Amino acid sequence: MNVDSPVVGRYAPSPTGNMHLGNARTALLAWLHARAQGGRFILRFEDLDHTRVRPFAYDSIRKDLEWLGLDWDEEHIQSERLHLYEEAFQKLDTYPCTCSRKDILESASAPHGAELVYPGTCLQGELKPDRPVSWRWNVPDLIITVQDHLMGTLTQNLKSEVGDFVLKRNDGVFAYHLAVVVDDALMGVTEVVRGADLFTATPRQVALQQVLGCSVPEYWHVPLMADFQGVRLAKRNGAPSVSDLRNNNMNPHAIVSQLTKSLGYDVPGTISARELLSSPLAKLDNSYKKFLDSSL
Repeated sequence: MNVDSPVVGRYAPSPTGNMHLGNARTALLAWLHARAQGGRFILRFEDLDHTRVRPFAYDSIRKDLEWLGLDWDEEHIQSERLHLYEEAFQKLDTYPCTCSRKDILESASAPHGAELVYPGTCLQGELKPDRPVSWRWNVPDLIITVQDHLMGTLTQNLKSEVGDFVLKRNDGVFAYHLAVVVDDALMGVTEVVRGADLFTATPRQVALQQVLGCSVPEYWHVPLMADFQGVRLAKRNGAPSVSDLRNNNMNPHAIVSQLTKSLGYDVPGTISARELLSSPLAKLDNSYKKFLDSSL
């Protein structure tokens, strides 16, 4: 790690259970990309949704990452940083909302088959006093363009394509979009390597970065790992657990090799994460796209 390097990467798991191989592959790519540039690497536990958190998962994820050969320079836990999200929240133009999901389904629109666009019902009308209150951002009329190094360009008109989105839920939990923007800014994150499922949400985070005066990191949204049937690997559909592999005395280098081969990058025998630092996988540049194409 080079303390003078301007590069700062991060891996930000949610401690909702054991890490599966899809999580591990994203962590490996994020670590490789930061370390190959001599940068710092941050582990951040995104645990704001306390209803889904499993206390054992924090230590399980740490052990899994160490077992795979991944290290980090800093560790942060979002639930210990609530005051920072509140400070940012107070700087934004927000309004209370008591709409239920049913209300939104009945009144919202979904252009081009996309997600529902909140029509601003509570901004224009009266709140329902018998319901809990969430807080929405009165989204500026902005056209946001995101340049992703792997996925290409995404342009959204936030007002018409997303609408006013929730920044604080009706149970008081801060939204992911606000927390991740605050954390990346305060931690000096310059490179965000994460799953492709978060790509379409990136413009709303860039909009928050702009309004809050934060720098915008560079983005690499990597493909999600799928099984042989093409089903996305996830906890809910029984994806393999890294901790199970670790507890069964599997060779971690063999697992790292499998993860790299799943991206179409062949390695002879087994290879460690550190040995991959000089490979095209660590660069995430144009030469990497041929491996992406074979994995999609």
